[in-house]
Formats: sequence, C-alpha cells, structure tokens
Amino acid sequence: MTDDTRSRLGRLLARLERPGLSPRKTRLLDGLLILVVALFTAGWGLVIARADGPGPLALSRELTASPFDADAGPPVAYLLDRLVRDAEEGARWRGHSGAVRAIIAEPGDSLVLADTLGLDSLPPLAMLEVQQVDSPGVRSTPERAAERPGVWNVVVRVQDEVRRLTNLSVLTPVPAERSEGGRIGRYLIGEWPSRSERPAKLRTPEYDAPRGFIAVTPANRDLPISDHLTLGDFLTKGQADVWPKYVVVSPRILDKLELTFQELEARGHPVEDVGIISAFRTPHYNASGGNTAGRGSVSRHMYGDAVDFYIDNDGNGGMDDLDGDGQVTKSDARVIAEAAAAVEEQYPEYVGGIGVYSPSPGAHSGFVHVDARGYRARW
Repeated sequence: MTDDTRSRLGRLLARLERPGLSPRKTRLLDGLLILVVALFTAGWGLVIARADGPGPLALSRELTASPFDADAGPPVAYLLDRLVRDAEEGARWRGHSGAVRAIIAEPGDSLVLADTLGLDSLPPLAMLEVQQVDSPGVRSTPERAAERPGVWNVVVRVQDEVRRLTNLSVLTPVPAERSEGGRIGRYLIGEWPSRSERPAKLRTPEYDAPRGFIAVTPANRDLPISDHLTLGDFLTKGQADVWPKYVVVSPRILDKLELTFQELEARGHPVEDVGIISAFRTPHYNASGGNTAGRGSVSRHMYGDAVDFYIDNDGNGGMDDLDGDGQVTKSDARVIAEAAAAVEEQYPEYVGGIGVYSPSPGAHSGFVHVDARGYRARW
C-alpha cells in the first residue's frame, strides 16, 4: 500500500469514527427545526385568534384539520370557551352592575335565550340546553324552560362537548293561577289587594298581584342570583317545615343593590358580606308576621323589589361601623343610603324608596331599606 493510499484511507476512517454532524450541518439542522416550530406556532396562533375574533363561528369542521388549511376551523374547546365567555361577560342580562346572575322568565313568556345572552346567532352544531338544578338529569330546550316552572342551569353543547355557564341560572315561576285560597300546596301566601282596595295613586300595574312565584327548595336555596345575594335571601320568615316555599324576585332590585355595593366600595367601604333582614314578604306575613308596626298594606316587599339589609363584613350578625366612629349608630345606615341615592341619580330607571333605620336593642343593629318602586320616596 502506497503512502498516498494509506493517507486517504486514514482520512476516511477518521471521518467514519467522528460522531454527529459537522458544525455547518448542525447549524443548518437547528435552523430548519426552528423554522418548523415557528410555522406550527403561527398556524395554531391563527386558529386561536379566529376563535376569539368577531363574526360567526364555524363549529362543523373537523378538529384534526391542519391549521395551515384555509378552511380549517378552531377546535371545539376554543369555540365553546368563546361562546361561554361571550354569554357570561358581555350580555345585557347581567344589568348595569354586571353582577346579576339570574334571568327570570315570566310565566307564558317566550324565552329566546340566545338573544338574551347576546349570542345573536349560534354557529352550526351549537345549541343551548337547560338542566334543572334540583334534578340535573332533567333537560329541556330554553323555550320549554319558559313553559315549565323550575330553576335551571344553562349549558352550551357542541356535539359531545358541554360547558355550563357558571354565573347564570334561569328562574321560571309557577303561574299565579296555581294558587288556591291563598296557598300553593301547603305553603301559605295570602292575597294581594285589588286595584279598588288600593289608594288611588297605587292603582297601577306595578301594584297588581305577581304573575308567578319562584319555587325554592332545600336544593336551590343557596343558588347565587347576584354576586352578593342568593335565592334563599328572598324567603319570607316562618313556615320553616313547609317545602317548597315561594318567592317573588325582581331583577331590578338585584341590579340596584349590586350597584349600591359597588358605589360603597368606590367610597372606600368594602362589601364582603350582606346581612338580609327582609326581602320578599308574602301578603299573609306582611299583614300578620312579626312586628308589623310601620308596614304598609301594599309594601314593595310583597312585589319582590325591596330589601332591608346591612353590611356585615365581620360576620357578627349586625351592621358594621361604616363611618369609623367606633360605634354602630344610625349614621352607619346613612352611609349605605347615600350610596343608594347616588345610584338613583346615575340610573333614574331604578328610582325608588330608601329608608334608614336606627339600631333597636334586642332586635337589630340598624339597617337600610332599598326598593325600586318607580318613584322617589325617603324616610
């Protein structure tokens, strides 16, 4: 073997023994991998952006479609999240406060839930369903929920994927016609005064008997209907062992109260817990239950748009020292009343009554009455 042959063979063996790629090839491979990752990242970024962007959604495309395909649609998970977010965050039903969590469908009314939620047109294959809170296995379409009394959760379904709207319930009242002799079943409600029995200035539709009553059970009494209030907060005192009970709730008072809480917080008074003294009162209880001194025969409590309450962040069952003077007095209730009055100035459609009550030894530590009766009243 010649020296030249031996030299070439040595160089060949050296290359074969050297592991890996040359520095130049390594740089080329690294660049190619970075380019591939960047392309996939950009493609999936476009998918997500299309799921969050404006315009109608196309849910009927295959989830496994390539993100680089011009006809590829966003995955169902992203689209469901967008639908739920749009319904929970941007809907008119949440009120001016953005803190209302319930839609109340009057008996016999048509419930076009997609429009109510701000989902003006559902994409193909998407649908809204409602499920009874007391019996989750009972499902219905939103339109049927308006006809069938109950408390309903709302879900968005796309094929086999489901998302529940956690901040929304639909409350469908029992029609008032089911009341017989002032009762629904065993629950005593009483009778509302007719127009001829009311003062002349109160012979308006706002003081007519409610069209229906929301059934409250042990299973749904803790259901949030706004950020600070539950369905059970509206229960009338008494008849402890009778279920279901029945209440009337006005979405107007829910929104007005939440706006009042927000106004209090803007003024430096956090609202973590609200104590409820009285919300809905049946005509029977309003006339005869507890201390009836000072109650009107046509109290707004009988119409579900009045609440007596106090701020109780320390959880001691009484009014907090809101004015910071070291004691609980009528002036603490005035702090709340001033916030409620400010809400009425900003939202005239919620004008109503505001009453301030002093602490009463052995009874309560002061409270504020707020209602949405439609005209101004102060005491």
